[in-house]
Amino acid sequence: MSDYTYPSIFFAYFLFFLLVAGALFFFLRTIKQGYWGCHSEDPKYHMLHDEEVKHDDK
Repeated sequence: MSDYTYPSIFFAYFLFFLLVAGALFFFLRTIKQGYWGCHSEDPKYHMLHDEEVKHDDK
């Protein structure tokens, strides 16, 4: 009879580490790109302003 405990635990920890590392990577990218600064809402207002301009042209 084989013991499959160690491979499954190593796989579980590896998968957990992989998911946490990916989440931290993308979280740090958002900080680096300025999504958490004082101008973080500017893209939303820019998009809304573009939609208002398109509706006024009709």
